Amino acid sequence: MEAKSESDSPAEGDLAEREAAYEKFVWDNLKRNYLGNYLHGMLGMTGFRLVNAPTFLPAYLFQISGSNTIVGLGLALQQVGGIISPIFAGTKIEHRKKVMPAAVLMGSMGRLAILGIALSGWFIPNKTFAVSMPWSDPIPVNPLVWSVLFFMMMFGIFMGAQRVVFSLLMSKVIPLSRRGRLQAWRNATGGAIAAILAFVAGKYFIGPNIFGNGYSTTFVFAFVLTSLGLWALQLLLKEPEPPTVRAEGRFRDRLREFPDLIRQDKAYGYFIVVQMLATSARIATPFFILYVGQQIEMTGATLGLLSLAFLGADTLSNLLWGYMGDKTGFRLVLLLSIAGWIGATIVLMNFHSTPAIFVAFFGLGASQAGYNMAAQTMILEFGDRDDLPMRIAVSATAESLTATLGPLLGGLVADLYGYSVVFGASIGFLVAALVILYVAVGEPRKRLEA
Repeated sequence: MEAKSESDSPAEGDLAEREAAYEKFVWDNLKRNYLGNYLHGMLGMTGFRLVNAPTFLPAYLFQISGSNTIVGLGLALQQVGGIISPIFAGTKIEHRKKVMPAAVLMGSMGRLAILGIALSGWFIPNKTFAVSMPWSDPIPVNPLVWSVLFFMMMFGIFMGAQRVVFSLLMSKVIPLSRRGRLQAWRNATGGAIAAILAFVAGKYFIGPNIFGNGYSTTFVFAFVLTSLGLWALQLLLKEPEPPTVRAEGRFRDRLREFPDLIRQDKAYGYFIVVQMLATSARIATPFFILYVGQQIEMTGATLGLLSLAFLGADTLSNLLWGYMGDKTGFRLVLLLSIAGWIGATIVLMNFHSTPAIFVAFFGLGASQAGYNMAAQTMILEFGDRDDLPMRIAVSATAESLTATLGPLLGGLVADLYGYSVVFGASIGFLVAALVILYVAVGEPRKRLEA
């Protein structure tokens, strides 16, 4: 039998008092919590952008492996890590009144995975060895490649868990009417720092191969910045205790509840389909920079310039997306960002001058920034507060399922048929997501305000 929370069935008057006290706590501590979330997002997302941008890590994997398939495998392993961990994190925090300790633990482990990628480049030789097998011919093995792949999977595991915990934490301390502008400013300033650092990293770290491995130097910077952001949040945030929480449940029981959770709200179900299609479209993301390398000369400066375009667009567009989302709801942001994603991919496929490629990467950065902000915020606006951890977990798991096979299949298809086929498939997924979003998913905020 499941353990019951002491606040499962409070008297109606008592519950109203708890709700009022909870709301008062949120507004009384808003400035402090706003600053903590801002610093965490600004510094943390700066570092994570350097790792997740479709430039440095794919280019590094390709450099040490020489294989599109390995690049796809790395991105797939990163997503594999995020399939189960969101559900596990949701079951571990949904019954807790305070989730900050879990946030610190999951966040710290994810940051250590970035450090592992960096240290691998410095301490593991980039050499291929023939490993004898009794049942087959010797198999070539590169320890550096497999070390990077391992830490990418670890990064995915803890980022999947972190996504649930930190999304829940923000929903507890930041009112609905303030979330868009918070994300706008923290993403904009974090993106500005990341864009500048990306250009510096490409030109001055990776180009001259500083400290023996410019990529490792870049990832160490990412580790330091993300760690500073986590420390700032830990020091500043004051977390309220919600009036009610779910009873503690077993992992397998929560898995069985997923279909009911989706069936209860058809718009939420279609929203998950949109997420899965858009995530499937990322089949092309790690190959954008490799495709560009076939069209123009790929130097460290060029890599930095295109990273600047992608991350700079993230910076500028977040202000637009955040304020638009607060004013109109995030459904419109999601529609416009998916449409822009389609347009930018078409430009990249058909125009091969440096200015056109810069514009394409700028469009991709702006569009994916809008998608990420809208998807992460809309999920907080469906259904009841007590079910929020599981809704976030369902959403994160659904995205990870489709994102796992996407890059791996993309690498195989790129090796067999070329990058254009991969990009065409990406556009197809995005068009399908756009149609379903427009037809079947209304603005969830209108239901909350009704």
